[in-house]
Amino acid sequence: MSLSSFTHKPSPVLQVQNLTVAYRMRKAEIEAVRTVSFDLHRGEALGVVGESGCGKSTLGWAIVNFLGPNGFVRNGSIRFEGEELVGRSEAELRHLRGNRIAMVFQDPMQALNPSLRIGEQMREVLIYHRQMRVEEATEHCIQTLERVHMPDAAGVLERYPHQLSGGQQQRVVIAMALLNDPALLIMDEPTTALDVTVEAAVLDLVAELRQTLDTAIVFISHNLGVIARICDRVLVMYAGEVVEQATVHELFHNPRHPYTQGLIRCVPRLDIDKKSSVLYPIPGRVPRPDERPEGCLFSTRCQYVEERCHTDPPALRALSNGAFVRCHFAEQIDPAAWTPPADIELTPADKPAAGAETLLSAHHLKKYYRVPGTSLASMIGLGEKRYVKAVDDVSFSIRKGATLGIVGESGSGKSTLVKAIIGLERIDGGALEFMGVDISGDLSQRTLNVIRELQMVFQNPDSTMNPSYTVGQQLERPLRRFKVVPRHQVREEVIRLLRAVRLNSTYYDRYPRQLSGGEKQRVGIARALASHPNLLLCDEPVSALDVSVQAAILNLLMQVQQENNATMIFIAHDLSVVRFIADYVAVMYLGQIVEYGPVDALYAPPYHPYTEALLSAVPVPDPDVQPSRIRLEGNPPSAIDPPSGCRFHTRCPRRNLMPDGGRRCETETPTYQETEAGNRILCHLPMETLRSLEPVLDMRRQVTK
Repeated sequence: MSLSSFTHKPSPVLQVQNLTVAYRMRKAEIEAVRTVSFDLHRGEALGVVGESGCGKSTLGWAIVNFLGPNGFVRNGSIRFEGEELVGRSEAELRHLRGNRIAMVFQDPMQALNPSLRIGEQMREVLIYHRQMRVEEATEHCIQTLERVHMPDAAGVLERYPHQLSGGQQQRVVIAMALLNDPALLIMDEPTTALDVTVEAAVLDLVAELRQTLDTAIVFISHNLGVIARICDRVLVMYAGEVVEQATVHELFHNPRHPYTQGLIRCVPRLDIDKKSSVLYPIPGRVPRPDERPEGCLFSTRCQYVEERCHTDPPALRALSNGAFVRCHFAEQIDPAAWTPPADIELTPADKPAAGAETLLSAHHLKKYYRVPGTSLASMIGLGEKRYVKAVDDVSFSIRKGATLGIVGESGSGKSTLVKAIIGLERIDGGALEFMGVDISGDLSQRTLNVIRELQMVFQNPDSTMNPSYTVGQQLERPLRRFKVVPRHQVREEVIRLLRAVRLNSTYYDRYPRQLSGGEKQRVGIARALASHPNLLLCDEPVSALDVSVQAAILNLLMQVQQENNATMIFIAHDLSVVRFIADYVAVMYLGQIVEYGPVDALYAPPYHPYTEALLSAVPVPDPDVQPSRIRLEGNPPSAIDPPSGCRFHTRCPRRNLMPDGGRRCETETPTYQETEAGNRILCHLPMETLRSLEPVLDMRRQVTK
């Protein structure tokens, strides 16, 4: 089926027609992508969304023939600038790659050689494709790095990849992709691993490149907020097929396929508070390529399923609004009339009681890391001692039953603070009290009861699960260690834990390799809950998950908290997630808490200028909300030698509002100011000035596309 009628622009840069991609396995050939068609024109950005396993990345790799030795195009056509790519030799494709077609991957370190300087890697592209001389290539590299707003472009060429921050590495990879002014740029999750502020800068850059270079972009992402901001049209993929194709405005405001509607209902929103927001995860998971059902592939997870769906595969067809949808009942389905199924438990949004006891309190907490010197004097212990001030003079308290969200850029001290609380890092100063017990000392000094009451859920469950043991064996261990139940009741308790995280008893005998990412994270939560802890520490537990799995895990954590009256510390870089789950928020910058208070008060002025910048950087899943223009310049300063005065003054976009132009910020350390709502803000700006700041969300709604 041709979708060329979707747009009236002439001469598409890329035409994909009925593309089917398969992989040769031991016993069969498995189709990962089936009958995908679309056109892409110069200056357009096409978003590709869907859960893991839906074929998004395979589609991108097929265009540049990065399918590996067992992958191949079984059927269909890929035409680039009018020329067929399927069947071309590796030498011809190699000439196109890096020249007319470029790709940006999720992890920049996978695209950069750690043993070569940046300049050597960038010059190689120009010397190979355009036969430039070294001097000419160097000058062009500098110009391209400046095009992506890289500070000290000439100096960056002399550095190795490990000497750059994550955002700088991604800018280098984008610059390398642009060296030959490609007609087509394929970006596979290019911002997933970045801080929200760096992500905003990269998205600004992508939008700018579309305008200045008229480049066609295929943008693959599971983040619907990013797609809403960057793209003109969107392909929604499920189980290897396109189930909906529409303009970005139609897709977000009038989604027609049940799967698209489900994805949008999974996303927490920055403009909706905890009391009124509910996430509705899509039940089940994407079927494996060799286990796809007959009929409609989404039928096993669809709330609108009818008998016809199980036997009659729907075709991708055009609707009156110009969208293409693969659903028998797309015209009859009204998203506004949707009601949640009876088996979805709505999480109550009760706040912790005002008189609840304080469970955890930190007073002037410090954690420093010694930095070894390179001089001879330093090696023998005579040189000046230098420290990374990862956590520096942090104070806060949490009441029983509350959730504290901690946000900030990488290197702000979030994870170090949590590791100090759990006992994985030794505290260098200050006091830490838990349940009335001083736990400031070494982990070996903590009693078994204190360890039992403090448990942690990590970001990557793979790194904390032993692949050689079953799920049941790994859940049994804490039960036996802490003597939670008598020995003869251990198996029964493990099954109860599995059911508590919405897994059935069959998971008892499964190995980690037999679980999906969301199921592994549920097991990680079950293990943390095994000892019935009073405090649950969650370090980015949903940042690497699909939106549907993320919604299920967030709902699960809130339900567990309500049922057990547990207290949580929740680290995240997504402020919309924090608004959904937290009661209080601590904003950290360079080892310090710059703002602390109730979650509702944090999302409207007065707020710290750093909080304002974080809020403005969050991509909102609404194409009519324009991105804010508040951007932080440069990278966070070194925690070894933090700036004098206010640590944020070197990047503060509001310091010019100071009566002296910000000179006081450079020399004098600020003190906390208290707001009427209970927020503490570490800033020199007068409270009247902070109150006068325009709300970020209102500012972003003023101008629509």
